[in-house]
Amino acid sequence: MGLIYQEYLHSISRFFCLMQNTEFDIAIVGGGIVGLATAFQLQTNFPDLNIVVFEKEKELAFHQTGRNSGVIHSGLYYKRGSFKAINCVKGRKQLIEFAQKNNIDFDICGKIVVAVNTEESQRLEQLKINGEQNGLEGLKLLNPAEFKEIEPNVEGVKALWVPQAGIIDYKEVTNRFAENVKSMNSNSEIITNCQVLDYKDSLIKTSKGNFKAKHIIFCGGLFSDRLALKDKVKLDLQIVGFRGDYYSLAESAKSKVNNLIYPVPNTEFPFLGVHFTRMTNGDIECGPNAVFTFKREGYSKTAFSIKDTFQALSFSGTRKLFINHWKFGLNEYKRAFSKSLFLKELQKMIPSLKLNDIKKGRSGVRAMALGSDGQVIDDFKIVKNKNNIHVLNAPSPAATACLAIGEQILEEAKKHFKL
Repeated sequence: MGLIYQEYLHSISRFFCLMQNTEFDIAIVGGGIVGLATAFQLQTNFPDLNIVVFEKEKELAFHQTGRNSGVIHSGLYYKRGSFKAINCVKGRKQLIEFAQKNNIDFDICGKIVVAVNTEESQRLEQLKINGEQNGLEGLKLLNPAEFKEIEPNVEGVKALWVPQAGIIDYKEVTNRFAENVKSMNSNSEIITNCQVLDYKDSLIKTSKGNFKAKHIIFCGGLFSDRLALKDKVKLDLQIVGFRGDYYSLAESAKSKVNNLIYPVPNTEFPFLGVHFTRMTNGDIECGPNAVFTFKREGYSKTAFSIKDTFQALSFSGTRKLFINHWKFGLNEYKRAFSKSLFLKELQKMIPSLKLNDIKKGRSGVRAMALGSDGQVIDDFKIVKNKNNIHVLNAPSPAATACLAIGEQILEEAKKHFKL
């Protein structure tokens, strides 16, 4: 009881202390990895800036950051010269350096991308060329005998070895960014359980009272478009949520996967396909699928929001996406409700898997930016408006590239905010 009472007094004391400090140089809306990486980069370069981060949930990295597969991406897939390609390769190196300095566990274990037929084999060779153009070294095409030395239970006709890929806990990374920000400037604040309700000029109204900030940086993830509209930004996109469901390997089946096993991606879609991931805690995740969600932060199959559903389905881009890719979408929905169909997809790479080898895992929701033409906006998008900056789109590999994205926002802030 004594410890609980001390924690209670500490919380009360901190609350009143916080109420005395309501004016900041920069406010960041969104406590995911991009928001905290941005705060970290700003505070590192400008230690005297008083920064506040608002997060509406009770903890940081609650949504996309804390629900992804924890993979450190290499930069293999992305179009040469794109922000995704540049920031992924650069950000991966920055992330590893940060993890080493802050004693965060990670493992650069490498991965194999597996072709299961001749058509995929041809795409795999092009994937290797693309990766090399993005600066990746050590990529190697493997025959079955060679890739079975890495992953003995995988079947296929060819595989690509990618030595730069790895695993990390992005939630831990996000929390370490927060700790670093506070250690650099005790006047900066990370405020959780605090929803931003409205903002105009320098006034920010939240569920924990009113604050003032000279500038605001919005890193709102699944709500980035709504935050921008409230700031009167003219948009050419809308965020539509897609849920991804995971299965986990049962304890008796974990030995069938050593590290990371990926399929050859279908270039028509912005998803990497169902893959196997060894997590930092030793669990093996299988997934995800990709299905339209009726609630932006809805993680169950029955989660529903009238506002989110109406807004998504009344948008011409959503309807055009569904019409153009109805067959893909239908197959994804079938797998979402059928464990045996999900297993069948997994068996393309590991045929020895049985139904009792997989058990229901967690789910996540991806923020997909769609244009009104139904095309996926697949690169990072950052816009400036008045005294503010909006991160409108930060798709995968945003977690891997978080420090590079934060650095890019820092450079934008230097010019736009005249820091």
